[in-house]
Amino acid sequence: MPKAKGKSRRHKYSYNLNRKRLYRSARRRAAPRISCSHIRHAWDPHKSVAQNLAEMGLAEDPNKAVPIPKKLLGTEVEGDGQQPGKKIVRKPYVVNEMELEASLPEKKSNTLSRDLIDYVRYMIQNHGENYKEMARDEKNYYQDTPKQIKRKINVYKNFYPEEYKNFIASLKPEKMEVQ
Repeated sequence: MPKAKGKSRRHKYSYNLNRKRLYRSARRRAAPRISCSHIRHAWDPHKSVAQNLAEMGLAEDPNKAVPIPKKLLGTEVEGDGQQPGKKIVRKPYVVNEMELEASLPEKKSNTLSRDLIDYVRYMIQNHGENYKEMARDEKNYYQDTPKQIKRKINVYKNFYPEEYKNFIASLKPEKMEVQ
């Protein structure tokens, strides 16, 4: 197989390219990316990270903020006499807002697709608990095995327990009328 053109040719060194300028921009210290909006709004770009965090009442290094007691490390030293000086918190509202946001209940974000819900309901409605029969059904487009179908039904049960109970309760009167 022939080689690609120009691969074996030696590359010339470009004397006009300023390599210092290329690397200088990469070495520049970038400002920290802040994900919390409360911190972002209280951040002062003219101060260092340590100064900004100290003003907000936050710890820069968690290992220094909450040290491990000497008892847990194995040596029993009662007191070193070192009391860290109290820092002045100028922006306490940042910590208060973060605590308030953390105390809110988390939204339930897990949902299933409408297609999967319809598929599971169809299978339960027509076949009940018979997973082998479900696997042979013509609506089983993805050719799920009985275990896969059982898993999908269990996922539906876990995500929507109330809806599942109501659905099963609505199926029972229909079966009694047929008999």
